[in-house]
Amino acid sequence: MLAKQNQDITTRLRKVRLAMIKKLIELSAINKGLTLFLVLVVTAIGWYSMKKIPLDAIPDLSDTQVIVYSTWNVSPDIMEDQVTYPVVTSLLGVPKVKDIRGLSTFGASYVYVIFEDGTDIYWARSRVLEYLSKITPKLPEGVNTELGPDATGVGWVYQYALKDTSGKRSLADLRSFQDWFCAISYNQFLEWRKLPLLVGFRSNIRCR
Repeated sequence: MLAKQNQDITTRLRKVRLAMIKKLIELSAINKGLTLFLVLVVTAIGWYSMKKIPLDAIPDLSDTQVIVYSTWNVSPDIMEDQVTYPVVTSLLGVPKVKDIRGLSTFGASYVYVIFEDGTDIYWARSRVLEYLSKITPKLPEGVNTELGPDATGVGWVYQYALKDTSGKRSLADLRSFQDWFCAISYNQFLEWRKLPLLVGFRSNIRCR
């Protein structure tokens, strides 16, 4: 009995849907001009939306964060006590901060300041610089502190390598070619925020 009632309800719904589709086709056939006009309007709106909507091939779903990078040629425990901890405590009062994470390694300190969703990255960087200026003079002599690039992991879109197939150039020569030719040319013509280097020996020039 229940199965028969369900079948009757399904049959009625199918008939109602077919009637609605038939009525819509009939109205479209009668009002050809209006139908064509509505189709053109919807097509134009769709084309405009497709051109203007901000879509990314890889959506950036990461948090708004600012990285504070410090270098000092000391052990991790000294870096933690004299650099990482003071920087973290000084940034606790920054507005809209959701979390602060510190990492100390040999000769380097990384402090990740994570902000609330929707915070403008440049506003966040300016606030971190403002609070960082209060603690920088109090850090030990020899500590170099700077902000990391205003880019996330999904901004890594291109990677290249310099290779010497002749075997006549050293890693220092390749690094010098990268610093004085490739990097300058790329930064001049491409809108890159950061061009990090992974390996290579930097040449030192001393004048006596």
